[in-house]
Amino acid sequence: MIALFVDGDACPVKAEVEKVTERHNLSVTIVSNGGLRPSTNPLLRHIIVAEGADVADDWIVEQITSGDICITADISLASRCLEKGARVLGPNGKAFTQDGIGMALGMRELSRYLRELTPGGQTHHAGFSKQDRSRFLGELENCIQALKRSG
Repeated sequence: MIALFVDGDACPVKAEVEKVTERHNLSVTIVSNGGLRPSTNPLLRHIIVAEGADVADDWIVEQITSGDICITADISLASRCLEKGARVLGPNGKAFTQDGIGMALGMRELSRYLRELTPGGQTHHAGFSKQDRSRFLGELENCIQALKRSG
């Protein structure tokens, strides 16, 4: 059975994940360092991990298997999940793939370098739009359907 793992801290599409997984009767695990309101949906499980860098990521990587889906904007976590054979989807609907993850990791390092050069370390980030939310819903549905066909 397909399982979904959500990197829950600052994830803007938790409600959308819940809707899609109800339609497909899939289990979802939302992993965070705390501060999330638990859902009463029996298909959703909340895991609260200890504070610390990459603790939630490590938990997800330990649990995820080939044929599962991870929802995250964290490029490093995406890379680790891809290595385990999972599919990875960003909250904006962009799928992370083996072919593109190297470029994404390189761009992340470039962005970090540019932030270090910027006074105050701030850079502009585009907001999360209705189009991002819609694209996410479509791509999640496509990903689930593809996994069901291949399984």
